[in-house]
Amino acid sequence: MTPRPQESVAAASALPLAGITVVDFTQVFMGPSCTQMLGDFGADVIKVERPGAGDTSRNSLPDRDGKDNPIFLAINRNKRGITIDTKQEEGRAALRELIARADVVVSNFRAGVMERMGFDYEELRTVNPRLVWASGTGFGPTGPHADLGGQDVINQAYSGVMRRRSSDDLPLSVYPTTLCDYTTGMHLFQGILLALRTRDATGVGQRVDVSMYDSMLHMQMQEACMQLNRGFEVNWGAMPLTGVFATTDSAVCLVGGFSTDPLKRISAALEFGEDLTERPEFSTFEKQVENRAELQKLLAQRCATGTTAHWTARLEAEGVLNAPVLTLAETLADPQTVANGMIVEGDHPVAGRFSMLNAPIHLSETPATVRRVAPRLGEHNVEVLREHGFDEQTIGRLQELGVLG
Repeated sequence: MTPRPQESVAAASALPLAGITVVDFTQVFMGPSCTQMLGDFGADVIKVERPGAGDTSRNSLPDRDGKDNPIFLAINRNKRGITIDTKQEEGRAALRELIARADVVVSNFRAGVMERMGFDYEELRTVNPRLVWASGTGFGPTGPHADLGGQDVINQAYSGVMRRRSSDDLPLSVYPTTLCDYTTGMHLFQGILLALRTRDATGVGQRVDVSMYDSMLHMQMQEACMQLNRGFEVNWGAMPLTGVFATTDSAVCLVGGFSTDPLKRISAALEFGEDLTERPEFSTFEKQVENRAELQKLLAQRCATGTTAHWTARLEAEGVLNAPVLTLAETLADPQTVANGMIVEGDHPVAGRFSMLNAPIHLSETPATVRRVAPRLGEHNVEVLREHGFDEQTIGRLQELGVLG
């Protein structure tokens, strides 16, 4: 594993978002993935957590490092952490002072929570007209579902994604990676960048709203357009020559498309001894769709007779899109992962030396850097408040009141 050079790659002051201050109310995954990306490219991200408890992801799974576990470390680097009790007016007032000096405030609570906490956009913009106020929710700020919990799996179900299977006889299931959270987090990141770019031109901030619901719908833009205009559901996973087939030692993923005569090529690669397109039932694409079950059975039978390496080599030689079906551990060890610089390391006071994934956006002149590991709970309380004009007496009083946790 070869991590990219960190601070030597580009000075923090030269990064694209240097000079941008972000007050970060986010937790779990969607919001923190957004704010970590902001931090990776130079923003000063001040993460606000609940005293004592912190971000929910600090307690997602039992771990030897407790609140500094890998789930939290993975999405909270390049941030400074403060703990402020927002149930106390003194805590809310302190945060309003920070926001008055900030460029961006980000949250991913349910619709209306920021407003109830006293941090609504309309009020804050009167104090800080340049503020970009960004919110990621489950379903949006208004509408019949606005008050529902916006959790990843819930939105897999509501958005239609969960219903999309390669075959109707497969059971409905949960997609095991945080598909909705990550997609929405990246849309939130994009929205903030767009608002900052507009502010460069106008001098005025704006409100940014994204939701898991919209993000999941937008991911299905081709399928939705076909459904809306033709009443027909496109299912890329149900194409007749696409599938995942067991081999003698693992599995191979096959995509029989994006080439001329794909079934002819597959017939040769899988050593059928005949061109399956010469069979009447498979002679055209329409016939292949009609007889998909029989065709998929034949492909599965052939793949089951050889190793993954054998079939991937044969398919590659015939110009058929294919891949071995890897585990996450195998992918992390893949030479391509190393070549892309996708694993970096950090030193944490509790976790010690640990590895994590790098930002997936690669800039030639100002690449992402890892300048800080994820903060310990309340680690930067005093440091951040001092930088933002709080005197020692005020900080001491906040500590005495328990506002700082």
